[in-house]
Parts: sequence; C-alpha cells; structure tokens
Amino acid sequence: MTVEPATAPQPAVDVDDAHPSLEDEEPRGTRLDAWWAWTLRTPLRQRFWYWGGPLGVTLLALILRTWDLGNPHSLVFDETFYVKDGWTLWHNGYESTWPADADQQFAAGKTNIFNDAAEYVVHPPLGKWIIGAGMMLFGADNSFSWRIGTAVVGTLGVLLITLIARRLFHSTLIGVIAGFLFAIDGHAIVLSRVGLLDVSVMFFGLLGFGAMLLDRTWTERRLSRALERRALERGTDAGPPDWGPALWWRPWLMAAGLSFGLMSAVKWSGLFMLTAFGIYAVVVDALARRRLGIPFWASAAILKQGPISFLLMVPIAVATYLASWTGWFLTSGGYYRTWANEPGQAWTGPLAWVPHSLQSLWHYHSEAYGWNVGLHTPHPYQANPLTWLFMVRPTSMYYLGTDAKSGCNVSACSDAITSIANPIIWYAAVIALFYLVYRLARYREWRVGFILMGMVGAYLPWLAYTNRTVFQFYTIAFEPYLILALTFVIALILGRRDDPTWRRTRGIGVVGAFLIVSVLVTVFFWPLWTGERIPFWYWQLHIWLPSWR
Repeated sequence: MTVEPATAPQPAVDVDDAHPSLEDEEPRGTRLDAWWAWTLRTPLRQRFWYWGGPLGVTLLALILRTWDLGNPHSLVFDETFYVKDGWTLWHNGYESTWPADADQQFAAGKTNIFNDAAEYVVHPPLGKWIIGAGMMLFGADNSFSWRIGTAVVGTLGVLLITLIARRLFHSTLIGVIAGFLFAIDGHAIVLSRVGLLDVSVMFFGLLGFGAMLLDRTWTERRLSRALERRALERGTDAGPPDWGPALWWRPWLMAAGLSFGLMSAVKWSGLFMLTAFGIYAVVVDALARRRLGIPFWASAAILKQGPISFLLMVPIAVATYLASWTGWFLTSGGYYRTWANEPGQAWTGPLAWVPHSLQSLWHYHSEAYGWNVGLHTPHPYQANPLTWLFMVRPTSMYYLGTDAKSGCNVSACSDAITSIANPIIWYAAVIALFYLVYRLARYREWRVGFILMGMVGAYLPWLAYTNRTVFQFYTIAFEPYLILALTFVIALILGRRDDPTWRRTRGIGVVGAFLIVSVLVTVFFWPLWTGERIPFWYWQLHIWLPSWR
C-alpha cells in the first residue's frame, strides 16, 4: 500500500499500451504482438476493443448464467426461503409465512397461498427484493423468474471485475482475462443460477471495492492540487503545511459507503467490508500525505481527514441500509414491527425520544444477531471457514438420482447442482493469493495491498466464526479478489510487449495453455453446475476429493 520500489517486477500492460524498446538489438516481442498492434492501429479499433472486450466477456457470462435457467423446476437449497420471501415482500411489504407444503404448491403454480402473518427472517431484505423483482417481471410460476434476478447481478459482477482489473492494471487485455476467468468459473456460475443472496453480496462488495479504487486516485490528485493552491496563497515564506487540507468532496468515497450499505442490506457481512475499507481510506490518506511532504501526515489522516471520511462514508451506508427496510416501515405486519408499542417494551430515559419503529427494528436486529452468531445446527454440507480456500466441502444445491424407470437412458443417472469452482482456476488463484502475501511483504506494492484488502474485508472476519454453521458457497463474496490475485500473476507471466522474444513467447504460451485448460475443465464440469442429467458414472468422475460427494 506504499510506493512501489523500482526493483519490483511490474505486471504487464496491454500490447496496445506498450511500445517496443530500441535500446539493444536483442529480438523483442512476438509476431502475435506485431499482429495485435497492427489490428489496433486506428483509434476507432482501439475504442472498439476498449469496450468490445469487456462487453464480450459479459455476454459470455450472461449466456452461461441464463442458459436453461429454469432447470430444475423446483426450489433448490435455500431457494425455499429466499424465493418465497421475495414474492411476499413485493405483495405484503414484509416476509410472510406459508403453508407447510408450500414448496410443492409453489412449483405447481399456486404462488399466492402465502399468509398475512410475518415470517421470522434473519437477513435484511434487499437481496430478496432483487429475487422478487424477477418474479414480478416474468411471473412467479416460472422457475426462470425465480433466478433471473441473481443471474443478472452475477453477470454484472463479471462486467464489474473486468472494468476494475482494467483500471487496476491499465490494460484492457488483462481486464478481459480477469472477466473471462470469472465468467467461466463454476462457483460464480452456480451462485448466479440459483435464487440465493450471496451473489448480491459479492456484487455490491465489488462495487464498493471499485469505488475505493477510484477514490484513491481522485483523493491524491485533489490533495496535491489543494496543496499547490495553498502554497500559492501563502507565498514562498509561509513555511510547510502542518496537517494539510481537509477534503470534504470525495464522491467516490461516498459511492463506496453507498455500495457497502447495499451489501449490508443483503447480508450483515457487508459491515466487515465497510469497516475494512473505512480503515483503508485512513491509511491511504496518511500515505498520500506523506508522499506529498506533509510533516504530520499520520495525525492529519487520523484526526483531521479521518472523521471527515467517516461522515462521508458511514451515514450514507446507514441510510442506505435503513432504506432497504422501507416495506417493513410502511406496513404494520412485519415481524416485531409493533414490538415497542406493547406495554413495557418501549425504551425509557435518554433514548425515549427514539421513534417506536426504530426501537422495534433495533430489537429485531438484536434478536437476529443472537440467532446468527449462535447458529450451530449440524448440516451435511457445512464447511469450516479455515477450509474454504482449499474447497474441501462444496455445497450440493440439488441432487436427483434416477434410473431407467424414471427417464434415465442408462442404469443410473444424476441431476446435480454443486457449487464446485473450476478447480484449475480456483487452486491457481489460491496459490496466487499466497504469492501476493509474500509480494506485499517484500515489495509493498499498493495494487497488491489493495487486492488483499478485499480478502481482508470479505474473508478474514469469518475466521472468528469457525464454530458457526457456515457453507463453502459464502466464498463467492471474496472470489473476485482471488481472481484479481490470479490476474496479477498472469500479468507478470505475460510480461510486456518489449520483453525479449524468448521471454514473451514463453509467457504467452504459459498463459494461453492455462486458459485453454480452464475452458476444457469448465466444459467438463458444466453438467454439475446446471442440473443436466448425466450418467451416474460420469458424475463420479467429477468427485476429485471424497468430501465433494
């Protein structure tokens, strides 16, 4: 997170951004580089690639996430909660209860059999509003509509990581590679094809991550200009500044607060990201002030700019979070909605002025928090957070075994949806992550620190909940940062257009082989991500670890 040493090897830039060196006679670049430079020889073609590349991988992601999306026509895994909750939110304004056999009736098209009584839920409403929006558009009797909301959000996540990687590495090619890897990974595909909340957690967290990236550049530029103006106003004899100027207008920091508020409105784990990047904003501001020669840079960042950054970030996040509860506020039937109105329940003393609706919401949250942290119910697919990086226990979302009497063309078949990531991409990304930890310690590069900060906010806090019932599919929240770590290493391997020919050729060959193998593995695992009917023996070929069953 500091200035990069000159000795640190740098990631590659795109071939349309680099220029060959003429300092020696050693052959440099490859014929492929020359062809690519010729292809992008006009400004129009460069603009086409600049936007066409990201849009191309986004279109690929959309196809992979919506192809036969309605299969299976049954509520899988936690869709039994979130799909029905999303439907009642749009009708009652709050999550409502259903009859005991509601899943079968709902799948059969009887979608309006919900009750007016409130359901006790422990996650905020935004992710369920998104799921419900798809049903409002396409009809709740269509299983495609149960999942189209998350499919769109997952697709937008691919576009977002492409744009972030391009900005981070100053290369359209590297950005497209990042988006491509995310587009074809099975874990991201599965979580985008089921009506669960976690892909929305990933998207809004990544949106805040991108806003923090933009804020970093914006803030340092504005800080530098403010110091220049201050020096002109004071004159040459005014002496150096003490704490430096305060920056009240930081739109990207406010956008980050909004994004992390939206993330928290899906699941409370968004608070981890808000906290992590709130601290990161202070650290980055301190380092920027130090680079600009401000004497008391640390105290300025903590005591002067820090409180301002808090006011720019946190109130927006809180307001955004509360806005997601609008349906609960505007109706009277939500769970605990009138708790504070009951005799003896309302707060007394200095907090008696707080509206009863907010008192009731606070009580609801305190009860839900106790439930969340105390969840220890055993589940066959629970996975300890310490094992998440190693993908020891992927979550089986759906499994149906059939035989020749029930539509199978062989003796036994399997229909499965399992959140197994593409093993080649996943394990390569984990190795890259550990390399980035080493690289940060050695070179202190800000890009490396920024990527790792995403992991700190989205993964590290879960290590405090190793005794809670949690699942491998929660890792979708930090998978983008694994992909960015892998992309960083891919950029190093690719090298630059002006590298010696032998080195550049080797880098292109290694990266090309890796991408080809990744695609082949995606094709191989595709049936296990989409619920296609396959022979049982073929399903067994995908069980690379006993714990994947």
